Amino acid sequence: MSSEVIARAVAILRGGGLVAFPTETVYGLGADAANPDAVRRIFVAKGRPADHPVIVHVADAGQLGAWAREIPDDARRLAAAFWPGPLTLILKRAPAVSDLVTGGQDTVGVRIPSHPVAQSLLRAFGAGIAAPSANRFGRISPTTAEDVRAELGDRVDLVLDGGASEVGIESAIVDVSGDAPTLLRPGMIGVAQIEAVLGRPVAAASTSSPRASGMLEAHYAPATPLVLIDRRALDRLPRNPGDRVAVLARHAAPAEMEAAWVEAPADPRGYAHDLYRNLRALDVGGYSRILIEAVPDAPEWAAVRDRLTRAARGAGITAT
Repeated sequence: MSSEVIARAVAILRGGGLVAFPTETVYGLGADAANPDAVRRIFVAKGRPADHPVIVHVADAGQLGAWAREIPDDARRLAAAFWPGPLTLILKRAPAVSDLVTGGQDTVGVRIPSHPVAQSLLRAFGAGIAAPSANRFGRISPTTAEDVRAELGDRVDLVLDGGASEVGIESAIVDVSGDAPTLLRPGMIGVAQIEAVLGRPVAAASTSSPRASGMLEAHYAPATPLVLIDRRALDRLPRNPGDRVAVLARHAAPAEMEAAWVEAPADPRGYAHDLYRNLRALDVGGYSRILIEAVPDAPEWAAVRDRLTRAARGAGITAT
């Protein structure tokens, strides 16, 4: 990414505009986090509910004091272990942080992305950038610049192209604003890794937990109805040529299968990397349904399982 392009992006942000940029997780739709009018543009562009908080991205941990009034030891340990990287920390907000950023709560989400384009942009901008995923609210997150343009068109002033996202799903979110660290959203940094750094258990989210990105029951969804189905039922699908069904599975299609079949990677990291790309490809294929083989009920699959369950709900079909 040339310095001239980064300078143009910084000028747009300082002028209250929107810049989509790559992170290692997914592409973000960025605005100056200290400018409420600019942050409001994010909500309008995405069709995002006003009470749904956004994550502030910063270049280094030295900027945390501008956003958080308290930085507990748990936060420092996790930051030292995983930043830059796909982890968001929920902290007590600093007094000057806008309600638009926090969703009116007393907490704020902050992370340091590792993608070199995101780092270049953040360092040149010199301040926090509010950036939820660069897509219409509730729909499939973008992992390429082309995805962003297809989703938002001219609602974004500039799209920085940094290639395909390395991780492919959103960051893990850990609330460290209270007495016990709490996992609000699973990611590719797993609970076992987080607990190993903290030296104590991590609680599950509850009704008293802060709201955070990606916690709604329906999210990450294609427009096509989507159903989660176990492998045995999938392999026994009726052969109905008139029913245009697409399948995403972790194994090859059975003989004489009529459905369009995509074989996903069998490992959780590979599956996560390809997940949104696969969902997007199937969503534009004109299929009546997307059937997805349920992933294992194992800790290493927790983040993928979370995204698939919410995607099925968001597509209007109850997961089975």
